Amino acid sequence: MRTVRLGELAEVVRSKNCSPYAVTLDVFFSTDAVYRRAKQRDIVNRALVQRVYGIGEDRILGIVYFDAVQAVKVTIARPVSSGAPSDTDVYGAQQHVPLLTAEVPWEEPPASEAGDRHG
Repeated sequence: MRTVRLGELAEVVRSKNCSPYAVTLDVFFSTDAVYRRAKQRDIVNRALVQRVYGIGEDRILGIVYFDAVQAVKVTIARPVSSGAPSDTDVYGAQQHVPLLTAEVPWEEPPASEAGDRHG
């Protein structure tokens, strides 16, 4: 099976603080078909997050797929609180890059699914 960068499957990948102690990573998939395949195959999972962020499972606070918006939300504990002297990203706005560039297993969808845009 070949791999692709997660960003190639997404319309938007972003990050932001969800509290001073946690960051939320959002992946909005490019089409409903891509979202359904990604969810079915659970391509955004704890093992992926641990690998690309170099963190232990205890720092992963949650991974939730949201069908209504064709997205997955990952919440991870920050290594230091937002605004602490050693914090390098006060807003959590640059934390999505490892997920954006993560290689994930992916097969091309059947032709019948290829043109299915958001809904």
